[in-house]
Amino acid sequence: MALFSCRSGEKHFTYVHGAIVRGDTTLKEIALVFTGDGFGDGGTFISEILEKENIKASFFLTGNFYRNKDFGPVIKALILNRNYLGSHSDRHLLYCDWTKRDSLLICRKEFTDDLNDSYLEMRKYGINRTEARYFLPPYEWYNDTIAQWTKESGLQLVNFTAGTRSNADYTYPEMGDQYVDSRTIFNSIVSYEENSLSGLNGFILLMHIGTDARRADKFYLYLSELIKELKSRGYRFVRIDELLPLWGKVEMEVKK
Repeated sequence: MALFSCRSGEKHFTYVHGAIVRGDTTLKEIALVFTGDGFGDGGTFISEILEKENIKASFFLTGNFYRNKDFGPVIKALILNRNYLGSHSDRHLLYCDWTKRDSLLICRKEFTDDLNDSYLEMRKYGINRTEARYFLPPYEWYNDTIAQWTKESGLQLVNFTAGTRSNADYTYPEMGDQYVDSRTIFNSIVSYEENSLSGLNGFILLMHIGTDARRADKFYLYLSELIKELKSRGYRFVRIDELLPLWGKVEMEVKK
């Protein structure tokens, strides 16, 4: 696995295949990140919890999500409450093979056209590309080539921090052994915090804004409990652009 860390000023970021996957491990900061494509059932609930807890999160949504009129009200609420909204691609394409990561399933033009289309949808909500320069790939799956294409598009690829089961909140019982219930997900986050030397410092903690109806045990219903627990442990919740603020300096560091 191509994993390395680099220092830029006072910040310490971790990269995997060209994507930033963790912020500064010396600071007790966490970025809550939600992705969305076809499901948005948790949107209003999540938005209200964030507002109640007086914190901001980051939402990476596909063009499919932005186009869905049913999701319009929650998108507007998230913007009004000053959360970060970014792109998760337009059509939620699978970029590369699951078992042969270096094997691309799309060409450069398909990637660029799809990415640009997502920003056209975002623009309808007043989201400017220059203010939404962090891009989280569909399926959270990519390779070095995708990271390079993203960079050449003027964006920075980001992905979730590994170690917890938070990103398994989309699973449902019919998936068999892949299914992870919400209490297990919650406990995995707390356990990682307790057992890692750097805790959850700099974590990009990924969840989903909505899930298949076959998952009745919605993890977003645990969000308030999770936030309160981590606040009690001294963590501060920040947007992705606050967790990873040194755009120009990061660019210079990557080129070395």
